[in-house]
Amino acid sequence: MTTEASLEGDRRNTREKEELFQWAKQWYPVAVVDFLDPSRPHALQLLGKDIVLWRDGSGKWRCFEDFCPHRLAPLSEGRVESDGTLMCAYHAWRFNSEGSCVSIPQSKDKQTEAKHLSNQKSCAVVYPTQECQGLLWVWAEAGTQAQLESQQRTPRIIPELRDNSDRAVQLFWNVRDLPYGWDFFMENVSDPAHVPVSHHGLVGNRYQDAKYYDMIKVREISTQEGFSFEIIPTAANIEQAVHDFQPPCHMRIVSTSKDGSKLILALYATPTRPGWCRHIGCQVLVKNEAGKIPKGLGIFGLPMPIWLGHVLASLFLHQDLVFLHYQEKILGKQRNDKWLKAVYTPNPQDKMVIAFRQWLEQRAGGSIAWDSRSSSELPAKELDKQKLFDVWTTHTQNCKVCQDALKNINRLTVFAYGAAIACFCLGVILDARSLAIKVALTTLEQTNASFLTVIPPAVVWWAFAGAFLFATGGYLLKKLSRLFYVYEFEHARND
Repeated sequence: MTTEASLEGDRRNTREKEELFQWAKQWYPVAVVDFLDPSRPHALQLLGKDIVLWRDGSGKWRCFEDFCPHRLAPLSEGRVESDGTLMCAYHAWRFNSEGSCVSIPQSKDKQTEAKHLSNQKSCAVVYPTQECQGLLWVWAEAGTQAQLESQQRTPRIIPELRDNSDRAVQLFWNVRDLPYGWDFFMENVSDPAHVPVSHHGLVGNRYQDAKYYDMIKVREISTQEGFSFEIIPTAANIEQAVHDFQPPCHMRIVSTSKDGSKLILALYATPTRPGWCRHIGCQVLVKNEAGKIPKGLGIFGLPMPIWLGHVLASLFLHQDLVFLHYQEKILGKQRNDKWLKAVYTPNPQDKMVIAFRQWLEQRAGGSIAWDSRSSSELPAKELDKQKLFDVWTTHTQNCKVCQDALKNINRLTVFAYGAAIACFCLGVILDARSLAIKVALTTLEQTNASFLTVIPPAVVWWAFAGAFLFATGGYLLKKLSRLFYVYEFEHARND
Protein backbone atom coordinates (compact mmCIF):
# COMPACT_ATOMS: atom_id res chain seq x y z
CA MET A 1 0.00 0.00 0.00
CA THR A 2 2.84 2.34 0.90
CA THR A 3 4.58 1.51 -2.37
CA GLU A 4 1.40 2.25 -4.36
CA ALA A 5 0.94 5.56 -2.57
CA SER A 6 4.55 6.46 -3.25
CA LEU A 7 4.20 5.59 -6.93
CA GLU A 8 1.02 7.64 -7.18
CA GLY A 9 2.82 10.57 -5.57
CA ASP A 10 5.67 10.25 -8.06
CA ARG A 11 3.20 10.12 -10.96
CA ARG A 12 1.43 13.23 -9.65
CA ASN A 13 4.73 15.09 -9.36
CA THR A 14 5.66 14.03 -12.89
CA ARG A 15 2.31 15.26 -14.24
CA GLU A 16 2.77 18.57 -12.45
CA LYS A 17 6.24 19.03 -13.89
CA GLU A 18 4.96 18.34 -17.39
CA GLU A 19 2.04 20.75 -16.96
CA LEU A 20 3.24 24.34 -17.30
CA PHE A 21 1.62 27.14 -15.38
CA GLN A 22 -1.06 28.88 -17.47
CA TRP A 23 -0.48 32.61 -17.03
CA ALA A 24 -3.63 33.79 -18.78
CA LYS A 25 -6.01 31.45 -16.94
CA GLN A 26 -5.63 33.21 -13.60
CA TRP A 27 -7.23 35.91 -11.47
CA TYR A 28 -5.07 39.02 -10.95
CA PRO A 29 -5.74 41.90 -8.52
CA VAL A 30 -5.55 45.10 -10.55
CA ALA A 31 -6.96 47.81 -8.28
CA VAL A 32 -8.32 48.70 -4.86
CA VAL A 33 -11.98 49.48 -5.45
CA ASP A 34 -12.17 52.32 -2.92
CA PHE A 35 -9.29 54.12 -4.62
CA LEU A 36 -10.91 54.17 -8.07
CA ASP A 37 -12.92 57.12 -9.34
CA PRO A 38 -16.22 55.62 -10.58
CA SER A 39 -17.01 58.67 -12.71
CA ARG A 40 -14.37 57.89 -15.32
CA PRO A 41 -12.63 54.93 -17.01
CA HIS A 42 -9.15 53.83 -15.91
CA ALA A 43 -6.38 52.59 -18.20
CA LEU A 44 -4.16 49.71 -17.08
CA GLN A 45 -2.06 46.90 -18.47
CA LEU A 46 -2.18 43.20 -17.64
CA LEU A 47 0.30 40.71 -19.11
CA GLY A 48 1.09 43.33 -21.75
CA LYS A 49 -2.57 43.79 -22.72
CA ASP A 50 -4.06 47.28 -22.63
CA ILE A 51 -7.26 47.15 -20.60
CA VAL A 52 -9.75 49.67 -19.27
CA LEU A 53 -11.66 49.49 -15.98
CA TRP A 54 -15.02 51.21 -15.57
CA ARG A 55 -18.12 50.98 -13.36
CA ASP A 56 -21.46 50.30 -15.00
CA GLY A 57 -24.94 51.46 -14.02
CA SER A 58 -25.44 48.57 -11.60
CA GLY A 59 -22.33 49.57 -9.64
CA LYS A 60 -20.17 46.70 -10.91
CA TRP A 61 -16.68 47.25 -12.24
CA ARG A 62 -16.04 45.96 -15.73
CA CYS A 63 -12.92 45.32 -17.77
CA PHE A 64 -12.66 45.74 -21.54
CA GLU A 65 -9.70 45.63 -23.85
CA ASP A 66 -8.74 49.26 -24.28
CA PHE A 67 -9.82 49.93 -27.83
CA CYS A 68 -13.04 50.79 -29.58
CA PRO A 69 -13.91 48.28 -32.34
CA HIS A 70 -14.77 51.18 -34.66
CA ARG A 71 -11.38 52.82 -35.24
CA LEU A 72 -9.34 51.45 -32.31
CA ALA A 73 -9.45 54.65 -30.23
CA PRO A 74 -8.68 53.98 -26.53
CA LEU A 75 -11.84 53.54 -24.50
CA SER A 76 -9.92 54.74 -21.44
CA GLU A 77 -10.10 58.21 -22.99
CA GLY A 78 -13.87 57.91 -23.13
CA ARG A 79 -16.66 58.68 -20.68
CA VAL A 80 -18.89 56.81 -18.26
CA GLU A 81 -22.37 58.02 -19.13
CA SER A 82 -25.29 58.57 -16.75
CA ASP A 83 -27.14 55.59 -18.25
CA GLY A 84 -24.34 53.27 -17.12
CA THR A 85 -22.69 52.79 -20.52
CA LEU A 86 -19.11 53.41 -21.59
CA MET A 87 -18.82 55.93 -24.41
CA CYS A 88 -15.95 56.15 -26.84
CA ALA A 89 -15.30 59.89 -26.92
CA TYR A 90 -14.07 59.76 -30.52
CA HIS A 91 -17.38 59.04 -32.29
CA ALA A 92 -19.77 58.50 -29.33
CA TRP A 93 -20.24 54.77 -29.79
CA ARG A 94 -21.56 53.41 -26.50
CA PHE A 95 -21.14 49.98 -24.90
CA ASN A 96 -23.07 48.22 -22.16
CA SER A 97 -21.61 46.11 -19.35
CA GLU A 98 -21.56 42.99 -21.55
CA GLY A 99 -19.47 44.74 -24.20
CA SER A 100 -22.29 45.03 -26.72
CA CYS A 101 -22.44 48.25 -28.68
CA VAL A 102 -25.81 49.91 -27.98
CA SER A 103 -25.49 53.14 -29.93
CA ILE A 104 -23.90 54.24 -33.21
CA PRO A 105 -25.19 57.80 -33.68
CA GLN A 106 -23.79 58.13 -37.22
CA SER A 107 -26.15 55.43 -38.55
CA LYS A 108 -28.57 56.45 -41.32
CA ASP A 109 -31.64 55.31 -39.41
CA LYS A 110 -32.70 53.01 -36.56
CA GLN A 111 -32.98 50.00 -38.83
CA THR A 112 -29.46 50.49 -40.16
CA GLU A 113 -28.17 51.08 -36.64
CA ALA A 114 -29.80 47.86 -35.40
CA LYS A 115 -28.12 45.94 -38.22
CA HIS A 116 -24.72 47.38 -37.33
CA LEU A 117 -25.23 46.74 -33.63
CA SER A 118 -26.07 43.08 -34.26
CA ASN A 119 -22.71 42.52 -35.92
CA GLN A 120 -20.29 40.80 -33.53
CA LYS A 121 -17.50 43.05 -34.76
CA SER A 122 -19.18 46.02 -33.07
CA CYS A 123 -18.62 44.52 -29.60
CA ALA A 124 -15.85 45.36 -27.16
CA VAL A 125 -13.54 42.62 -25.87
CA VAL A 126 -14.65 41.75 -22.32
CA TYR A 127 -12.63 40.18 -19.50
CA PRO A 128 -14.25 38.53 -16.46
CA THR A 129 -14.08 40.59 -13.26
CA GLN A 130 -15.04 40.22 -9.63
CA GLU A 131 -14.71 42.22 -6.44
CA CYS A 132 -13.39 40.40 -3.40
CA GLN A 133 -11.94 41.70 -0.11
CA GLY A 134 -11.84 45.24 -1.44
CA LEU A 135 -9.86 44.37 -4.57
CA LEU A 136 -10.92 44.31 -8.20
CA TRP A 137 -9.78 41.08 -9.84
CA VAL A 138 -9.49 40.49 -13.59
CA TRP A 139 -9.26 37.14 -15.36
CA ALA A 140 -6.48 37.53 -17.91
CA GLU A 141 -8.32 35.86 -20.79
CA ALA A 142 -11.36 37.07 -22.72
CA GLY A 143 -14.19 35.22 -24.42
CA THR A 144 -17.08 32.91 -23.60
CA GLN A 145 -14.81 30.05 -22.56
CA ALA A 146 -12.90 32.40 -20.25
CA GLN A 147 -16.16 33.34 -18.53
CA LEU A 148 -16.78 29.67 -17.77
CA GLU A 149 -13.22 28.87 -16.72
CA SER A 150 -12.99 31.89 -14.44
CA GLN A 151 -15.96 30.63 -12.45
CA GLN A 152 -14.09 27.42 -11.64
CA ARG A 153 -11.28 29.21 -9.79
CA THR A 154 -11.16 31.57 -6.86
CA PRO A 155 -8.71 34.46 -6.42
CA ARG A 156 -5.81 34.25 -3.98
CA ILE A 157 -7.69 35.95 -1.17
CA ILE A 158 -6.71 36.35 2.49
CA PRO A 159 -8.46 33.47 4.31
CA GLU A 160 -8.25 35.15 7.73
CA LEU A 161 -10.50 37.96 6.53
CA ARG A 162 -13.04 35.39 5.41
CA ASP A 163 -12.81 32.86 8.25
CA ASN A 164 -11.84 34.94 11.31
CA SER A 165 -13.42 38.29 10.60
CA ASP A 166 -14.11 38.85 14.32
CA ARG A 167 -10.42 38.44 15.20
CA ALA A 168 -8.74 39.76 12.04
CA VAL A 169 -8.08 43.48 11.70
CA GLN A 170 -7.15 44.64 8.22
CA LEU A 171 -5.09 47.79 7.85
CA PHE A 172 -5.31 49.97 4.75
CA TRP A 173 -4.52 48.71 1.26
CA ASN A 174 -1.59 50.22 -0.58
CA VAL A 175 -1.14 50.18 -4.36
CA ARG A 176 1.86 51.22 -6.44
CA ASP A 177 3.15 50.66 -9.96
CA LEU A 178 6.80 49.66 -9.62
CA PRO A 179 9.48 50.07 -12.33
CA TYR A 180 10.72 46.51 -12.15
CA GLY A 181 9.30 43.16 -13.15
CA TRP A 182 6.95 40.83 -11.31
CA ASP A 183 9.71 38.24 -10.93
CA PHE A 184 12.03 40.69 -9.18
CA PHE A 185 9.23 41.72 -6.83
CA MET A 186 8.60 38.09 -5.88
CA GLU A 187 12.31 37.42 -5.57
CA ASN A 188 12.64 40.39 -3.24
CA VAL A 189 9.81 39.36 -0.89
CA SER A 190 11.22 35.82 -0.85
CA ASP A 191 14.35 37.27 0.74
CA PRO A 192 13.96 38.29 4.41
CA ALA A 193 17.74 38.83 4.69
CA HIS A 194 17.56 42.14 2.85
CA VAL A 195 15.03 43.73 5.23
CA PRO A 196 17.25 45.07 8.06
CA VAL A 197 19.89 46.16 5.54
CA SER A 198 17.87 47.71 2.74
CA HIS A 199 15.29 49.13 5.15
CA HIS A 200 17.81 50.36 7.70
CA GLY A 201 16.20 52.79 10.12
CA LEU A 202 12.66 51.77 9.23
CA VAL A 203 12.70 48.04 9.90
CA GLY A 204 15.90 46.94 11.60
CA ASN A 205 19.52 48.02 11.64
CA ARG A 206 21.99 47.12 8.90
CA TYR A 207 24.86 46.80 11.37
CA GLN A 208 23.15 44.84 14.13
CA ASP A 209 20.37 42.78 12.53
CA ALA A 210 22.05 41.24 9.47
CA LYS A 211 22.42 37.75 10.97
CA TYR A 212 22.50 34.09 10.02
CA TYR A 213 19.31 32.05 9.72
CA ASP A 214 18.13 29.04 7.78
CA MET A 215 15.03 28.55 5.63
CA ILE A 216 13.26 25.22 5.95
CA LYS A 217 10.88 24.08 3.24
CA VAL A 218 7.35 23.69 4.62
CA ARG A 219 5.55 22.89 1.37
CA GLU A 220 7.13 21.32 -1.68
CA ILE A 221 7.17 23.18 -4.99
CA SER A 222 3.92 22.81 -6.90
CA THR A 223 3.01 24.23 -10.30
CA GLN A 224 -0.35 25.55 -9.16
CA GLU A 225 0.16 26.04 -5.41
CA GLY A 226 3.72 27.36 -5.23
CA PHE A 227 5.70 26.59 -2.07
CA SER A 228 6.44 27.85 1.44
CA PHE A 229 9.46 28.18 3.73
CA GLU A 230 9.92 28.75 7.45
CA ILE A 231 12.66 30.93 8.94
CA ILE A 232 14.76 29.33 11.69
CA PRO A 233 15.67 30.78 14.14
CA THR A 234 13.19 33.63 14.51
CA ALA A 235 13.17 36.73 16.68
CA ALA A 236 12.77 36.16 20.41
CA ASN A 237 9.08 37.09 20.48
CA ILE A 238 8.16 35.12 17.32
CA GLU A 239 7.04 31.50 17.49
CA GLN A 240 6.99 30.91 13.73
CA ALA A 241 7.66 32.93 10.57
CA VAL A 242 6.50 31.49 7.24
CA HIS A 243 6.76 32.81 3.68
CA ASP A 244 4.11 31.30 1.40
CA PHE A 245 4.25 31.88 -2.37
CA GLN A 246 0.90 31.34 -4.09
CA PRO A 247 1.13 31.80 -7.86
CA PRO A 248 0.66 33.83 -9.81
CA CYS A 249 0.67 36.92 -7.67
CA HIS A 250 0.51 36.40 -3.90
CA MET A 251 3.16 36.19 -1.20
CA ARG A 252 1.86 35.63 2.35
CA ILE A 253 4.30 36.39 5.14
CA VAL A 254 2.89 35.16 8.46
CA SER A 255 4.64 35.92 11.75
CA THR A 256 3.04 34.11 14.70
CA SER A 257 3.92 35.57 18.09
CA LYS A 258 4.49 33.42 21.15
CA ASP A 259 1.19 34.69 22.57
CA GLY A 260 -0.70 33.33 19.54
CA SER A 261 -1.37 36.61 17.74
CA LYS A 262 -0.35 36.93 14.08
CA LEU A 263 0.96 39.61 11.75
CA ILE A 264 0.19 38.81 8.12
CA LEU A 265 1.69 40.71 5.22
CA ALA A 266 -0.50 40.08 2.19
CA LEU A 267 1.67 41.13 -0.75
CA TYR A 268 0.37 40.97 -4.31
CA ALA A 269 2.21 41.74 -7.53
CA THR A 270 0.46 41.78 -10.89
CA PRO A 271 2.61 41.69 -14.05
CA THR A 272 1.49 44.66 -16.11
CA ARG A 273 4.16 45.01 -18.81
CA PRO A 274 7.84 44.07 -19.19
CA GLY A 275 9.90 45.85 -16.55
CA TRP A 276 6.83 46.87 -14.52
CA CYS A 277 4.42 45.37 -12.02
CA ARG A 278 1.56 46.63 -9.88
CA HIS A 279 1.99 46.00 -6.17
CA ILE A 280 -1.06 45.83 -3.92
CA GLY A 281 -0.62 44.96 -0.28
CA CYS A 282 -1.91 45.29 3.25
CA GLN A 283 -1.26 44.15 6.80
CA VAL A 284 -3.68 41.90 8.66
CA LEU A 285 -3.45 41.71 12.44
CA VAL A 286 -5.00 38.59 13.96
CA LYS A 287 -5.83 38.70 17.66
CA ASN A 288 -4.98 35.79 19.93
CA GLU A 289 -7.54 33.91 22.03
CA ALA A 290 -7.33 36.58 24.73
CA GLY A 291 -8.08 39.31 22.21
CA LYS A 292 -4.56 40.76 22.18
CA ILE A 293 -3.60 42.33 18.88
CA PRO A 294 -0.01 42.17 17.56
CA LYS A 295 2.06 45.15 16.53
CA GLY A 296 2.11 46.10 12.87
CA LEU A 297 5.18 46.49 10.68
CA GLY A 298 7.13 49.49 11.98
CA ILE A 299 5.48 52.88 11.60
CA PHE A 300 3.06 51.37 9.09
CA GLY A 301 1.21 49.62 11.90
CA LEU A 302 0.32 52.91 13.59
CA PRO A 303 -3.15 54.45 13.21
CA MET A 304 -3.05 57.00 10.39
CA PRO A 305 -5.16 58.32 7.52
CA ILE A 306 -5.02 56.16 4.40
CA TRP A 307 -3.46 58.93 2.31
CA LEU A 308 -0.65 59.37 4.84
CA GLY A 309 0.03 55.63 4.76
CA HIS A 310 0.28 55.83 0.98
CA VAL A 311 2.69 58.77 1.14
CA LEU A 312 4.87 57.11 3.76
CA ALA A 313 4.95 53.88 1.73
CA SER A 314 7.48 55.57 -0.55
CA LEU A 315 9.94 55.61 2.34
CA PHE A 316 9.82 51.80 2.35
CA LEU A 317 9.25 50.91 -1.30
CA HIS A 318 11.91 53.21 -2.70
CA GLN A 319 14.59 51.65 -0.53
CA ASP A 320 14.21 48.43 -2.56
CA LEU A 321 13.25 50.08 -5.83
CA VAL A 322 16.70 51.48 -6.50
CA PHE A 323 18.18 47.96 -6.31
CA LEU A 324 15.51 45.98 -8.13
CA HIS A 325 15.21 48.32 -11.10
CA TYR A 326 18.93 48.12 -11.81
CA GLN A 327 19.24 44.41 -10.94
CA GLU A 328 16.71 43.55 -13.61
CA LYS A 329 18.54 45.64 -16.21
CA ILE A 330 21.91 44.10 -15.30
CA LEU A 331 20.53 40.57 -15.64
CA GLY A 332 18.83 41.47 -18.92
CA LYS A 333 22.06 42.94 -20.27
CA GLN A 334 23.95 39.73 -19.52
CA ARG A 335 21.41 37.81 -21.62
CA ASN A 336 21.90 34.81 -19.38
CA ASP A 337 19.02 32.37 -19.64
CA LYS A 338 19.95 30.69 -16.37
CA TRP A 339 19.53 32.96 -13.36
CA LEU A 340 21.59 30.67 -11.11
CA LYS A 341 24.58 30.99 -13.41
CA ALA A 342 24.53 34.77 -13.09
CA VAL A 343 24.46 34.97 -9.28
CA TYR A 344 26.40 33.65 -6.29
CA THR A 345 24.17 32.36 -3.48
CA PRO A 346 26.27 30.42 -0.93
CA ASN A 347 24.09 30.97 2.16
CA PRO A 348 20.81 29.27 3.18
CA GLN A 349 19.04 32.64 3.36
CA ASP A 350 18.69 32.45 -0.43
CA LYS A 351 16.90 29.09 -0.46
CA MET A 352 13.48 30.58 -1.13
CA VAL A 353 14.78 32.92 -3.81
CA ILE A 354 16.33 29.90 -5.54
CA ALA A 355 13.08 27.94 -5.14
CA PHE A 356 11.15 30.79 -6.74
CA ARG A 357 13.52 30.94 -9.69
CA GLN A 358 13.28 27.15 -10.05
CA TRP A 359 9.48 27.35 -10.03
CA LEU A 360 9.58 30.04 -12.71
CA GLU A 361 12.08 28.12 -14.84
CA GLN A 362 10.72 24.60 -14.47
CA ARG A 363 7.00 25.12 -13.86
CA ALA A 364 6.08 28.39 -15.58
CA GLY A 365 8.00 28.46 -18.84
CA GLY A 366 10.92 30.54 -17.58
CA SER A 367 9.17 33.89 -17.95
CA ILE A 368 5.78 35.56 -18.06
CA ALA A 369 3.66 34.73 -21.09
CA TRP A 370 3.17 38.28 -22.35
CA ASP A 371 0.43 39.06 -24.83
CA SER A 372 1.63 38.16 -28.33
CA ARG A 373 0.76 41.64 -29.61
CA SER A 374 3.04 43.38 -27.11
CA SER A 375 6.81 43.63 -26.95
CA SER A 376 8.63 41.49 -24.40
CA GLU A 377 11.70 43.74 -24.45
CA LEU A 378 12.72 45.40 -21.19
CA PRO A 379 12.62 49.21 -21.15
CA ALA A 380 15.93 51.03 -20.86
CA LYS A 381 17.55 51.68 -17.50
CA GLU A 382 16.23 54.90 -15.95
CA LEU A 383 19.12 57.19 -15.02
CA ASP A 384 17.03 60.20 -14.01
CA LYS A 385 16.37 59.63 -10.30
CA GLN A 386 13.37 61.96 -10.27
CA LYS A 387 11.70 59.80 -12.91
CA LEU A 388 12.81 56.60 -11.21
CA PHE A 389 11.33 57.71 -7.88
CA ASP A 390 8.19 59.19 -9.43
CA VAL A 391 5.11 58.92 -7.20
CA TRP A 392 2.53 60.89 -9.16
CA THR A 393 2.41 58.59 -12.19
CA THR A 394 2.89 55.37 -10.24
CA HIS A 395 0.31 56.11 -7.56
CA THR A 396 -1.27 59.51 -6.95
CA GLN A 397 -2.93 59.99 -10.32
CA ASN A 398 -4.60 56.59 -9.92
CA CYS A 399 -5.69 56.99 -6.28
CA LYS A 400 -8.84 58.98 -5.54
CA VAL A 401 -8.02 59.09 -1.82
CA CYS A 402 -4.62 60.69 -2.39
CA GLN A 403 -5.94 63.09 -5.02
CA ASP A 404 -8.55 64.36 -2.55
CA ALA A 405 -5.92 64.66 0.19
CA LEU A 406 -3.57 66.56 -2.12
CA LYS A 407 -6.33 69.02 -3.03
CA ASN A 408 -7.01 69.65 0.66
CA ILE A 409 -3.30 70.08 1.42
CA ASN A 410 -2.97 72.57 -1.44
CA ARG A 411 -5.95 74.52 -0.10
CA LEU A 412 -4.43 74.55 3.38
CA THR A 413 -1.10 75.69 1.92
CA VAL A 414 -2.74 78.66 0.20
CA PHE A 415 -4.65 79.46 3.39
CA ALA A 416 -1.48 79.24 5.51
CA TYR A 417 0.52 81.56 3.27
CA GLY A 418 -2.44 83.93 3.00
CA ALA A 419 -2.85 83.96 6.76
CA ALA A 420 0.90 84.58 7.18
CA ILE A 421 0.72 87.62 4.89
CA ALA A 422 -2.40 88.89 6.65
CA CYS A 423 -0.81 88.51 10.10
CA PHE A 424 2.36 90.24 8.97
CA CYS A 425 0.43 93.14 7.45
CA LEU A 426 -1.71 93.39 10.57
CA GLY A 427 1.42 93.52 12.71
CA VAL A 428 2.91 96.29 10.58
CA ILE A 429 -0.34 98.29 10.71
CA LEU A 430 -0.71 97.87 14.47
CA ASP A 431 2.93 98.76 15.02
CA ALA A 432 2.64 101.89 12.87
CA ARG A 433 -0.63 102.84 14.55
CA SER A 434 0.78 102.45 18.05
CA LEU A 435 3.87 104.40 17.08
CA ALA A 436 1.79 107.22 15.61
CA ILE A 437 -0.32 107.43 18.76
CA LYS A 438 2.76 107.53 20.95
CA VAL A 439 4.31 110.27 18.86
CA ALA A 440 1.11 112.30 18.83
CA LEU A 441 0.89 112.19 22.62
CA THR A 442 4.50 113.19 23.12
CA THR A 443 5.62 116.79 23.46
CA LEU A 444 7.62 118.31 20.63
CA GLU A 445 10.78 118.20 22.73
CA GLN A 446 10.40 114.45 23.27
CA THR A 447 9.33 113.52 19.76
CA ASN A 448 12.66 112.24 18.45
CA ALA A 449 13.44 110.24 21.56
CA SER A 450 9.99 108.68 21.71
CA PHE A 451 10.10 107.70 18.07
CA LEU A 452 13.25 105.68 18.65
CA THR A 453 12.36 104.13 21.98
CA VAL A 454 8.72 103.11 21.48
CA ILE A 455 8.26 99.38 22.20
CA PRO A 456 5.50 97.76 20.11
CA PRO A 457 2.58 96.44 22.18
CA ALA A 458 2.14 92.68 22.75
CA VAL A 459 -0.54 92.39 20.06
CA VAL A 460 2.03 93.34 17.43
CA TRP A 461 4.37 90.57 18.54
CA TRP A 462 1.47 88.11 18.50
CA ALA A 463 0.68 89.14 14.93
CA PHE A 464 4.28 88.64 13.82
CA ALA A 465 4.44 85.30 15.66
CA GLY A 466 1.26 84.23 13.89
CA ALA A 467 2.79 85.23 10.55
CA PHE A 468 5.87 83.12 11.31
CA LEU A 469 3.82 80.09 12.38
CA PHE A 470 1.50 80.25 9.39
CA ALA A 471 4.44 80.69 7.00
CA THR A 472 6.20 77.70 8.59
CA GLY A 473 3.02 75.65 8.30
CA GLY A 474 2.66 76.60 4.65
CA TYR A 475 6.27 75.62 3.99
CA LEU A 476 5.83 72.23 5.67
CA LEU A 477 2.59 71.59 3.80
CA LYS A 478 4.38 72.42 0.55
CA LYS A 479 7.09 69.91 1.43
CA LEU A 480 4.43 67.33 2.26
CA SER A 481 2.63 67.89 -1.04
CA ARG A 482 5.88 67.14 -2.90
CA LEU A 483 5.74 63.57 -1.56
CA PHE A 484 2.64 63.03 -3.71
CA TYR A 485 4.83 63.67 -6.77
CA VAL A 486 8.31 62.31 -6.06
CA TYR A 487 10.39 60.90 -3.22
CA GLU A 488 14.09 60.49 -3.93
CA PHE A 489 16.19 58.16 -1.83
CA GLU A 490 19.89 57.43 -1.54
CA HIS A 491 21.29 54.67 0.67
CA ALA A 492 24.61 56.49 1.04
CA ARG A 493 22.79 59.21 2.98
CA ASN A 494 20.59 56.88 5.03
CA ASP A 495 22.50 56.93 8.31
